[in-house]
Amino acid sequence: MFEDKKTKIYLIVIITFSVMLTSLSFYFYQAFFSPNALVDKEDPYLLKIPSNATFKNVSDSLYNNGVINDIITFSFVAKVLDYQEAVKPGLYTIHPKTNNLNLIRILRGGQTPVKVTFNNIRTKEDLAEKLTRNLEIVPQQFLDLMSDSVYIMKFGFEDETVMSMFIPNTYELWWNTSPENLFDRMYREYERFWTDERKEKAKNIGLSPTEVSTLASIVQAETQKTDERSKVAGVYMNRLRINMPLQADPTLIFAAGDFSIRRVLNVHKEIDSPYNTYKYTGLPPGPINLPEINALDAVLNYEKHDYLYFCAKDDFSGYHAFASNFNEHLNNARKYQAALTKANIY
Repeated sequence: MFEDKKTKIYLIVIITFSVMLTSLSFYFYQAFFSPNALVDKEDPYLLKIPSNATFKNVSDSLYNNGVINDIITFSFVAKVLDYQEAVKPGLYTIHPKTNNLNLIRILRGGQTPVKVTFNNIRTKEDLAEKLTRNLEIVPQQFLDLMSDSVYIMKFGFEDETVMSMFIPNTYELWWNTSPENLFDRMYREYERFWTDERKEKAKNIGLSPTEVSTLASIVQAETQKTDERSKVAGVYMNRLRINMPLQADPTLIFAAGDFSIRRVLNVHKEIDSPYNTYKYTGLPPGPINLPEINALDAVLNYEKHDYLYFCAKDDFSGYHAFASNFNEHLNNARKYQAALTKANIY
């Protein structure tokens, strides 16, 4: 009798343990392998984890934004995999029907790069805004770095020339890139652009890379027609060669600090600024915008001709009429001024 009772107790313990083990195994399986993220969604979710975020910040964000259904199993798996103390800032792509195991794997080391594109830049403020638009950095942080004369001097630039370090293009960056790391990356891209071949071309035309950028910024401001830029660059190279003032209208607009000016007048030519290329010969102190690669290469491969003047065509096509002597240029200029007046552009 006693033995039968012991056997029953033993069987009950075994069965209970088996049930508990089965339940626990099922729970573990469900916690790790059942879909928990975006279960009813079709599109992926981009999770931004700020610097200094805690695990609670991450789990609350996922749950409150409807990304995960079960915060308890997510937290359990995160604990088992030691993620709760190893949160990494960054941008992460979470796909529909992701289970907790794969979700933690993503958050541990699957950061998604951000594409950063910048062009059509006129000022440092423009550059800081466009560079940081899709990053954790706020524009002012990067602007402060660009304005730090001691910092930028380490890279060989000054306040007037630092814009020439940035080569407009599309780059992949981490969302949580620091201002310093962003600056370092842009400098590496600058060095990558300035190959030995390009440096040799700059040397052969008597310009430094920074001077190439300065002239390219003027060329770019003068014409948006990429197939005409090398010809315009040739005009300015001819003027530099004979020490003739560049007389570039875009430099007056930059000196005035008013980019709404549509028609440069004689009053603008009296602005006392080193960027006034009507008053001062040679190149201005630095770029007046951020020249594109096409403009930089147009200067390095400028067209050799005898033109000293050019003027916008009176058909407003965006192209220019070129001239080798002043009388021919005056004739082209009169046509264009008349067209401006007729169009009520003052």
